[in-house]
Parts: sequence; C-alpha cells; structure tokens
Amino acid sequence: MSERRHIEVSAAVIRNANGQVFATQRGYGEWKDWWEFPGGKREPGETPEEALRREIREELDAEIEVVRLLKTIEYDYPAFHLTMHCYECRLGDSHPRLLEHEAARWLAGEELRSVAWLPADKEIIDLLVQESTKTDTSL
Repeated sequence: MSERRHIEVSAAVIRNANGQVFATQRGYGEWKDWWEFPGGKREPGETPEEALRREIREELDAEIEVVRLLKTIEYDYPAFHLTMHCYECRLGDSHPRLLEHEAARWLAGEELRSVAWLPADKEIIDLLVQESTKTDTSL
C-alpha cells in the first residue's frame, strides 16, 4: 500500500476595509472553476508566512500584510492529504491583478456561501460566517 501524498500550503483570507473577503476562481486543473482563497505551496526553507507573501505576488501581483493565523486545516482529498495554513491578511497599497485565476470577487459575510468553494476551504467559510453573524448581531 502506498502512502498518501501530503501537500502543505498557505492561504490568504484577505479582507478589505468593509470586511469583505477576497475569493478567487481556479482557472486550471482538476478543480477548475471552483473557488478558493489565494495562496500556494511552501518551498524548502520558507515559513508559511513567507510562502504566502511570495504566492500572492506570483498569483495577484500584490503585496499583503499577514495579520494572524486563523486556522490550520487538515483535509483528505482523494489523491492527497492537504495541510492548509489560513491567515487573515490585508492588501498593501497595490490592487490585485489576476495572473493565474479565472475570476475574483469580494464577498460580504452573507455572500460567502454563494460560490462553490473547494472542499478544504469550506471549513474556513464556516468560521468566517460565524464571525460575521456575531458582528451583525452586536449592532
């Protein structure tokens, strides 16, 4: 029996001043057209935060500030096991340009479930929806 392949990635949960979250739509591969948080694989010697900054430069031609670790998700896809470090981030002075993704949207709390998220990303969506519900009820 062969051991399942393990992939470790960092993902950016980018929020704007209005609290909306940046979502990107994959334009390639087995999961084409599914929505995800931008980010990618860690290279040897990189911290998860360094990998995230590099990946956002490569995918969106943008600089981000990594604010805090939201959650690390462990998820079993059919072909591999994924460890995904999800960080709350803010954009620097740049505006994201799609270099690898098909589309992108800023989603408010109530819109987060309006797109087809990759299975591993859904756990973060649940967390963000809970947070937005707490914020909304405190008004």
